[in-house]
Amino acid sequence: MVVTPATLPVAPASIRPIVDGMASRTTKLMGGRATITVRGGPPHLLDEAFDLAHRCESLWSRFIPTSDIMRLNWSEGRPTTVDTLTASLIATMMEGHYLSAGTFDPTVLPDVIAGGYDRSVPDPSRTTVLPDSARSPGRLLDVRIDGLEVCLPRGTTLDAGGVGKGATADLVCDLVIAGGATAVMAEIGGDIVVAGQGLRGPSWHLGIENPFVDEQPAPLQPHVDVIRLVDGALATSSVRKRVFTVDGVPRHHLLDPATRRNADTDVQTVSVIAATGARAEMLTKAGFFISHDEYLGWLPTVGAAGFIVLADGTCRESANWDQHR
Repeated sequence: MVVTPATLPVAPASIRPIVDGMASRTTKLMGGRATITVRGGPPHLLDEAFDLAHRCESLWSRFIPTSDIMRLNWSEGRPTTVDTLTASLIATMMEGHYLSAGTFDPTVLPDVIAGGYDRSVPDPSRTTVLPDSARSPGRLLDVRIDGLEVCLPRGTTLDAGGVGKGATADLVCDLVIAGGATAVMAEIGGDIVVAGQGLRGPSWHLGIENPFVDEQPAPLQPHVDVIRLVDGALATSSVRKRVFTVDGVPRHHLLDPATRRNADTDVQTVSVIAATGARAEMLTKAGFFISHDEYLGWLPTVGAAGFIVLADGTCRESANWDQHR
């Protein structure tokens, strides 16, 4: 197992101001934590970045009945006017579904709920309720977007899930750089997007989390690898997060669209480097559903690199992963 060299600065889960001209803040967001770090620009930029991130959550959360996503899920085939951010997110979902040959499918929410994930893990008081017409999988490629008017086929429902986190990090970085900052890192629920010069030197040094670090009696290194990224995104999906129990049986939130059941795999985590957080997040899903060789060979053909951690601690990577070390 590759471990983090002690001499390399790795972006931790919670970041405080490190050098002059840099500001950072961590808060609860989207069922987890979000950290935004900004260098340069006016002092209000960090506030604006978090305002945008919270706006995305209010528009896309399936645990907020008034969100755009839940209004669409209850639209019963009727055209619904949504925010421009929501229309863009749905278009991104459709592109990701096509690109991944269906392994990324945000329409399996009814199966996710039927499997026991009907409420927020960090806040069980927040639940998701769908209409009786909801079916899984839905007809994502039949969704119609006309400006800000979106029409889901009756029975089709959406779950922003991880792609919402990646897309939020993308939007935050775009906002901060456009506002005059020289560098930014947005980490939302484990999805990281960076732009501009890193903390030390031209690139950001980002650690790939060790999925076993909290489960072994002997102390383990917190990261299994470290990558360098100038502008782009790193997303990680895991079967060890968002875990819940149904009738005494542990379940996780990742469903195989082909079987509509929990992914039966020895893959514990999948990390992907791509141009955007949304794209990286969507490309992680196939890593749990197809063979290791097929997945790691496919990623470079769609402009991405991948790294997987198996149940026995073995790590495997795509041929182009080393370019980012």
